[in-house]
Amino acid sequence: MIVFPAIDLKDGQVVRLAEGDMDRATVYGDDPAAQAVLFADAGAAHLHVVDLDGAFAGKAVNRQAVEAIVERFPGYVQLGGGIRNAEAVEGWFNLGVARIVIGTAALKDPAFVKDMAREFPGGIVVAVDARDGFVATEGWADVSEVRVEDMARRFEDAGVAALLFTDVGRDGLLKGCNIDATVELARGSSIPVIASGGVKGLDDIHMLSMHKDEGIEGVITGRAIYDGRLDLATAIAMADR
Repeated sequence: MIVFPAIDLKDGQVVRLAEGDMDRATVYGDDPAAQAVLFADAGAAHLHVVDLDGAFAGKAVNRQAVEAIVERFPGYVQLGGGIRNAEAVEGWFNLGVARIVIGTAALKDPAFVKDMAREFPGGIVVAVDARDGFVATEGWADVSEVRVEDMARRFEDAGVAALLFTDVGRDGLLKGCNIDATVELARGSSIPVIASGGVKGLDDIHMLSMHKDEGIEGVITGRAIYDGRLDLATAIAMADR
């Protein structure tokens, strides 16, 4: 199972939000590329990066910071936030991003996502962000009437690399990952699932890793690392067992 340390970008800084609220941001640093190197030094081969400003703007806002991260991180960078057209997808792949995460566009224009999945095999991840079981969009600012399982079903056999499932109500709050909902989604879909939202320590890593054979590909963690509650190297070792 892959452990993805997270770098969320707001105004060029490394931050974590509480429940996706831009007004509840905690700043953890002003050098995102240096943070990426620290994660690499701890053994991370994969990195999850989000352009938070871009998620709300619908276009890249923290491009310079992302470019610096890609240049200095020796592993695979997975990027999300405001990527809603083919030009943006192609541009990021050309820059060296390994996988693109698409959320809002996946709900509003699933045909676009399917086209990108065919054009870039193994490169497209669909973000399934949930608030009370329904898909949230526009940087989690809006909640749709589409249920999580229905969203996932749209992309069966579409060639997407993974579903990134986030329980918005837990994100950045250290409440613990919603393991039951994540495993349920993985069991109900043929697409691998990446868990996100609320990871608070090694117990979450251990519990998720127990279900890796049921379709859990990885887990994203941010605040627990930054607050010193989760040692990244230990988490990676546990996930590899």
